[in-house]
Amino acid sequence: MDKNILNVGLDEHIDWGGSGAEKGIPQETDTLLKNVHTGLPDPLSAPVKCSLIKGDYLYFHYGCDGQDDRGWGCGYRTIQTMASWIYCNCSPFKNHNKPAPSLPEIQRALVAMGDKPASFRGSREWIGTFEASLVLDSFCDVPCKVVHVRGGGAELEQVAVEELHQHFDKHGSPAMMGGDRDSSSKGILGVCTGDKGSYLLIVDPHYYGCKVEKTELQRRGWVAWKRVSSLDQSSFYNLCLPQTAKRRL
Repeated sequence: MDKNILNVGLDEHIDWGGSGAEKGIPQETDTLLKNVHTGLPDPLSAPVKCSLIKGDYLYFHYGCDGQDDRGWGCGYRTIQTMASWIYCNCSPFKNHNKPAPSLPEIQRALVAMGDKPASFRGSREWIGTFEASLVLDSFCDVPCKVVHVRGGGAELEQVAVEELHQHFDKHGSPAMMGGDRDSSSKGILGVCTGDKGSYLLIVDPHYYGCKVEKTELQRRGWVAWKRVSSLDQSSFYNLCLPQTAKRRL
């Protein structure tokens, strides 16, 4: 084991597909937790470089508004987390308490702009990084850069990691990651690179259940540093990177 690696908890044991839903009744959005990554230890004691989001956000996850979207809603929830950051930190939304778009609103918008057929409204169809870019542009007037990473250790460690470092250093906004074999949406809040590889700070939208403290979410691994090398090496990945530098206050 790399002597620079600290104890990062459950990050290697998370069910990124969200099959193991937590028991309990989901909460309404007015009780959503803010900044659930704060207090989490860095994954490396002597990193070469660490880049993190800047500003506040709300953690959206399965069922957080009373709608049971287990098995299909992870992309929507990651978009909501990203939108909440934009509304908290960017003009002209800051201090206006604007809510993130709901799942029905996201579906209606994608139909209205011609990306989806009318049958998409009210469906349980997944959405990914491309749809995220359309939704954030529509609701937040923020363009997004979509980066395709072909997969494999070298591509992930070099292309994805470098893109994320540049994104957090310049824009500071949450990113979204998804793929083909690994199709589970992931919110990316940071990247940390050491001599022997990199970690991603991932906020997982697959939690389902009652409100718990952020320390409990961290203990269970719903927000955690995850080794880049532990991602599916046979999957391609796409990154959705909101271009917020000119809008951030």
